[in-house]
Amino acid sequence: MSLADLPLLEMRRVSGLGALCELVAEQAARGAPVALLAGGTDWVVEQELRPPLDVVAQGAAGPTADAGPGSPPLVIDVSRLADLRGISLAGDTLRVGAATTYLEMRRSDVILGRAPLLARMSRDVGAVQIQARGTLGGNLATASPAADGVAALAAYDATVVVQSVRGERRIPMSALQTGYKRTTRAPDEVIVAVEIALPEPGSPWYWRKIGARRAQAISKVALAAVAEVRAGRLSRLGLGMASVAPTTALLPHVRALCLSRPLAELTAAEVDAAVAQDISPIDDVRSTRAYREHCARGVVRELLRQLGAPV
Repeated sequence: MSLADLPLLEMRRVSGLGALCELVAEQAARGAPVALLAGGTDWVVEQELRPPLDVVAQGAAGPTADAGPGSPPLVIDVSRLADLRGISLAGDTLRVGAATTYLEMRRSDVILGRAPLLARMSRDVGAVQIQARGTLGGNLATASPAADGVAALAAYDATVVVQSVRGERRIPMSALQTGYKRTTRAPDEVIVAVEIALPEPGSPWYWRKIGARRAQAISKVALAAVAEVRAGRLSRLGLGMASVAPTTALLPHVRALCLSRPLAELTAAEVDAAVAQDISPIDDVRSTRAYREHCARGVVRELLRQLGAPV
């Protein structure tokens, strides 16, 4: 379908999170599709790749009143829903609403002070127009393995808070993605927020995005990392790598290796071997498998050198 087909879709707004969950549950029970629209930077673009919509009879309830699984989705605008917005800090726990934009994160004093990786990553998410509309919740829902925001959340070992009429559930980032653009979020669940147990103030972090340009480009490879170092050893290391696997790569072998011994004892060969175990890049229009493997090894080594490893 094209953007010209958008008027054929039924679109609604709701008054609050409870009403949203009820409407999503109703759609899920019927097996009917639903799209929660915040910034639209992923979903609207995807519509250009879909077949044109057939002209459907307009009844009193709208074009999707009798929708089934193959029908156009009910589109619910959540961009102004206060329950899904905002940035707050309680102790060492940061909470970011799912409909909070990248520009809001980039400008937030709380994030700049306590989660600078999120602010730095947000600078590289497209142009300022995209940053002003794109959201973390949208990145999580789309579940693209190239998503910069998801890589950063993985590095923080974030928790995704979802809500349904059945109640609230928390999903660790390590348990969220199950395959290419697939997650453990149920069809009737709404992404409400992400929560992060923050490292100690001043802890090292790392962000490197490799693309055709520094920004306004989908990553060929991107690495996000958050660490805590004590007496030459890592006591915390969170990693997220984009565009090197069907899901955001959490690099478990790299993580286990780096936590297993002092940084001074790590070697380049074993780090490279761990990277090779953790990624499975492909050739596509943006890059080649060989180049992605080369870049993945390079950014992991660069991270570890900054932390004090002789690699």
